[in-house]
Parts: sequence; structure tokens; C-alpha cells
Amino acid sequence: QVQLVESGGGSVQAGGSLRLSCAASGFTFRNYVVGWFRQAPGKERECVASISRGASSYYLDSVKGRFTCSRDNAKNTLYLQMNSLKPEDTAVYYCAAGSAPTSLLSRTDLYNWWGQGTQVTVSS
Repeated sequence: QVQLVESGGGSVQAGGSLRLSCAASGFTFRNYVVGWFRQAPGKERECVASISRGASSYYLDSVKGRFTCSRDNAKNTLYLQMNSLKPEDTAVYYCAAGSAPTSLLSRTDLYNWWGQGTQVTVSS
């Protein structure tokens, strides 16, 4: 049974940091593209950052230089280090796994499995 379990969300003030983790099980983690997505109320889900099997990465323009996505294949875990957080980063953050090609890492529809989400709230 495939499981993706996020942790590390919470409430912080603008300028603060959070580190999200996603523990994966039930599939061969190293063989899949993994990524972080977010969805704010009334908005579509968007890819924040993703990383391929070969460590190629994608970042949403608004998070470049502030967020870092990494994976530890030995621990079957995906991370998202979020620094200099802004109120507009407030959303539910989801991790996902799939088989998106390197040129399409941001495509939400190419991810097969999803976690339950963790809330990130940034206050001004």
C-alpha cells in the first residue's frame, strides 16, 4: 500500500522558516519523481518544487532562492526547506510521487500518489 505522510507544517511569522518532510512507503521511492505542491483557498493546486530520479529539479518562480527541495533515497523521504516565508506562502502543502518526465516536473496530473497534506500558515 502506497503511503506518503507529510509532517512539519505549522504557523510562523513572515521571514521565518519551516522544514517539511514526507515519508514514503509501499513503492520504490528512488525510481519515482517526487515533489511538493500547495493549494491555497480558492486557488488551483500548484507545483512548488519537484525533483527527478536524477536530481533534476523544478521550482516555482516565486519560491526560487527561498525554498530547497531534496530527497534522501536511503530514508525514502522528501524534504522541503522553506526560508524567508511570506504570507502568500500560506496553503496546504502536499507531497506527491509519479513518473513525470524531466521537462514536465511541474505537471500536477502526472503524479500518481499524494499525501494528505499539511497546513502552512504565515502571518504578517
